[in-house]
Amino acid sequence: MHGYHSVFAESECEKVIERSRFIARCAHAEGEEQARAFVARVRAQHSLATHNCFAFVADKEGNLLRFSDDGEPQGTAGMPILEVIRSKKLFETTVVVTRYFGGIKLGAGGLVRAYAGAAADVLAAADIRAFTPCRDISLTVGYEHYDAIRRYLSARDCSVKDTQYTDKVCVVAAVRSAEAAAFAAGAVDFMGGRVSCAEGEEYLFPFPLSK
Repeated sequence: MHGYHSVFAESECEKVIERSRFIARCAHAEGEEQARAFVARVRAQHSLATHNCFAFVADKEGNLLRFSDDGEPQGTAGMPILEVIRSKKLFETTVVVTRYFGGIKLGAGGLVRAYAGAAADVLAAADIRAFTPCRDISLTVGYEHYDAIRRYLSARDCSVKDTQYTDKVCVVAAVRSAEAAAFAAGAVDFMGGRVSCAEGEEYLFPFPLSK
């Protein structure tokens, strides 16, 4: 299992170039079906637009990619959008750029810059996550040690996913697979043995990128 970067949530931005409105939207899409469903939804919302051009890389390896100029001159819209996605090394990512023609022709070079620029803007504003191999570590403590385990977690590079309150407190944290063993051992050491640790199966978790 290997990690990759992708858009986590939908994002949108808009710009006007020579009176044409360019509205760019991006979304996370796992597979071609999800990618095309997002494109169809944007097209339905902008059914009166002159063009709804798109590109996507819909897998984790970069092999499942598609693009469309949607009536713009060949090579001036879909491919520039795709190149932006690829240049940012994003996977499972779809970008749609909608254009409402403003009456002024931009020429081939102008169209390439407009569509690539709109794609770059929306991806720059998007919530990009590192989908990283990780494991859930369940940390179970008595209520009297809950504050201590919270201090341990707040000082570690992890993401708390759930907290369950029964006869004891069980906190579930997503931890990078490469750090899971050290994380669990560190918790036991920090708590002086007053914690029970259980490790789950490996999967991909969308960790926020470090700022």
